Amino acid sequence: MFEQLGLLGNVLILLISLYVLDKACDIAIDNAVKVSEITGLGKTTIGYALIALITTLPELSVSILIAMGVGDIGIAIGNVLGSNIVNVCFILGLIFLITSLRSPQLYITVKEEVRTLHFGLFITSLIPVVLIYIGYASRVVGIILVSIFVYEIYNISKRRRVEEVGGAERVSNNLKRYLALTILGLTAVITSAYLIVDTASYIAEYIGIPTTVIGATIIAFGTSLPEFTIGLKSSLKGYLELVIGNIVGSCFTNITLILGVALIGREFVVNMASYTSMATFTIMVCLILWYLLSNRRIGWREGILLFSLYILFLIEIFGGYRVV
Repeated sequence: MFEQLGLLGNVLILLISLYVLDKACDIAIDNAVKVSEITGLGKTTIGYALIALITTLPELSVSILIAMGVGDIGIAIGNVLGSNIVNVCFILGLIFLITSLRSPQLYITVKEEVRTLHFGLFITSLIPVVLIYIGYASRVVGIILVSIFVYEIYNISKRRRVEEVGGAERVSNNLKRYLALTILGLTAVITSAYLIVDTASYIAEYIGIPTTVIGATIIAFGTSLPEFTIGLKSSLKGYLELVIGNIVGSCFTNITLILGVALIGREFVVNMASYTSMATFTIMVCLILWYLLSNRRIGWREGILLFSLYILFLIEIFGGYRVV
């Protein structure tokens, strides 16, 4: 995208984008916490419903294009299942490892929001099982998936309870401002992450790194950069509930709204047999995370477990387990 700017221009944009990414994360997280405090929804729910929806917009745009006939539906299915594995194993595993260096044991205190997290994980693990069982995915399945997403968001919105401190009008104005700043910050996170990937790819190619290596490292990690940076900064600020809510919410949104939109787009039937391995892995990691959340104590061992599962997933996908 910025080839005409040359090496120095791309380095400058990369540095600016890294700075913007850091500041945008602060803006998004701080204002999301304020939205949580005003609405009474809790940090987990805000991460689950608001932050997760916005950080999955790139995946949603891919599904919309596929629904319009641009690209193969197989890309959408692989993107959804792969993103969920990356979210739980790679991103959450790394965050647990990094934050446990500061605190040997992290305690998850989600209390009344446990139902939201467990429902999200239940749906995320159930749907791949159903798709494997019926053996195909079609437009009807897509409508059902989007309906599940709408139903869950509607239920969450009913739990909203605004504390009218200082007058209803003042509270409403504050809520609108904090909500707008949260969305603005998250939008800046996504935009700066895209610029980081684009400029870093150009720099890597300029100095002679093969495009296959760039694709497997910079671009692969870059697609998950918004979730990772938001999650890491949130955990370092002490908002682990926001991290958990964001990751589980992203998985739920991927498997319902994003996959559903792609399936609704046009009449077709997708054979799910070729996705059995990936779907099975998705089920496994969701159930493991479910167990970890029920235990409510997270440390470096849990981080290593999740990250090791991601390595195992890569070995299986790329066939590295075959010894010739």
